Amino acid sequence: MQMQDNRNDDEIEIDLLEIFMLLLRRWWMIFLSVILFGVIGFLWSTFVLPEKYESTTEIYILNTTNSDNVTYSDLQMGSQLTKDYAHLITTRDVLEQVITELGLDESYGSLVDRISVQTPSDTRIVAITVTDRNPAMAQVIADKVREVASIHITNVMAIDAVNVASVANYPLAPSSPSVPKWTLLSALIGALFCSAIILIKYLLDDSIKTADDVEKYLNLSTLGMIPVNNEEEAKKESKKHRHSRGFDEIKTPEAEEELEEINLSVTEHGTGKEYT
Repeated sequence: MQMQDNRNDDEIEIDLLEIFMLLLRRWWMIFLSVILFGVIGFLWSTFVLPEKYESTTEIYILNTTNSDNVTYSDLQMGSQLTKDYAHLITTRDVLEQVITELGLDESYGSLVDRISVQTPSDTRIVAITVTDRNPAMAQVIADKVREVASIHITNVMAIDAVNVASVANYPLAPSSPSVPKWTLLSALIGALFCSAIILIKYLLDDSIKTADDVEKYLNLSTLGMIPVNNEEEAKKESKKHRHSRGFDEIKTPEAEEELEEINLSVTEHGTGKEYT
């Protein structure tokens, strides 16, 4: 498989295997990014993000057509109206009354964001869950919402009563943040971020590095290649050359005496000129 990228308005093919090998060669950078982002996510979720607690209470609603017997139509109607009951729990009338009775310093919008209502399928049970930074306050708000909503549902839907299936629990452990989840998510983001940086740098690099690149990108054949020594090799060659010259220029006392005798011999048998 291959994907295409427009570079300088020219169509260039990029091999997926080449990209994979590129990321494999930079594995240490990706690994360091995973460690770094994972540590940041761990510290952020442990020391920065506030702990939140959840308390849940449940109500059971049954609408009967007569006071003595519960018919199948009553059960079916109750299941169909469960969603209506769930909507009535979070209405402004209910939550504003809860805020007033508990003396909460917040608005309707902020409180409704901390309340979730769930209706399990094929049941007439409605679960009310409240999230708060204080576990005791989460329990108190959940019970109060259940009490006020029960009266409101009874008046609006004209039913006999709303039964309490379970009172609000006192949460012993925070529901969020999840430290392992934040750590793993941050590590994954670090790996993706580092890989993206490597790929972007690779895609923006349009320099020609090998003879294969010349044929691939320019559709030209190379006639020959000129080897170029790098700086370190050039220094070694230069040092070696200077060392060789220095060795040739060394003259010992014995060599100088021998050279003088040769000069004298040439002077006596030659033209009278001294050759050095």
